[in-house]
Amino acid sequence: MMPGLSILIPVFNWNVCELVESLLAQRSDWPGPFEIILLDDGSSEDFRVLNRLLATHAEIQYRELPCNVGRAAIRNQLAAAAQHEWLLLLDNDSLLPDTRLLARYAAAHGRAAVLIGGTCYDKIPPADPALYLRWLYGQGREARPAPVRQESPYGQLTINNALIRADIFRQLPLDERLTGYGHEDTKFGVELAAAHVQVLHLDNPVLHAGLEPADVFLQKSEQAVRNLVQVYQQDGLGTDSRLLQTALRLRQLKLAGLAAAGLAAAAPGLRRQLLSATPYLRALDLLKLHWLLRELA
Repeated sequence: MMPGLSILIPVFNWNVCELVESLLAQRSDWPGPFEIILLDDGSSEDFRVLNRLLATHAEIQYRELPCNVGRAAIRNQLAAAAQHEWLLLLDNDSLLPDTRLLARYAAAHGRAAVLIGGTCYDKIPPADPALYLRWLYGQGREARPAPVRQESPYGQLTINNALIRADIFRQLPLDERLTGYGHEDTKFGVELAAAHVQVLHLDNPVLHAGLEPADVFLQKSEQAVRNLVQVYQQDGLGTDSRLLQTALRLRQLKLAGLAAAGLAAAAPGLRRQLLSATPYLRALDLLKLHWLLRELA
């Protein structure tokens, strides 16, 4: 008999009706027990009103938390509530680019304990210039085919669009000390590698629809750098990050202070460039190195 599937979606200030309806339309492609669990993480009331409509479906659980607990904690709570053997973790701002997401996972679920489907972006840039940086970053750094991701299966692991055996996830819950945005999946990947849990990357992407304006994306990127420093200083993790490798190499060569001073002077100009209509990802790399050297100082 096909094992059961629990689809876990943390919800925060997003209308998830289209995503959930697309998943329900593919219900027959997972020929086993099935549920979708939605846990609202302190959204504003207007989004809650929209998403409560989904609770009328028999295979959907919808609950609301009184306040925001964060990306790691809410996924751990979702996993604790799941009834079935497999967990499909999805971000609330995902959309399904075709009708075969669950079919491909059903066909592959026996091949590994963790399967990562990947992320894709619209081929056409967004009409709003404020969203262009986030789209450019997604296209250039995140939308990678499965063979490329499989070259570093634990280092290129993302929690969004991950099919994971429930027992594995409960043994290795996400680190709730990491608040805000970024690198909870970095630590999870390291722990999977240490436990010798096989990870298989598939070409089974979801579409990232929730593009943030450039200023918000930069705020989240800075938070991710702080989280990277935290996992490094507390647990010695994250050393496979090119960004951290660069900072540590500069420190080894006794050039970190000089680089930090130069980047601090350049940071306002780098930020202006990234907020322009024609941002360059190299400018983002340099700004992130500035944040990292500042945090490590």
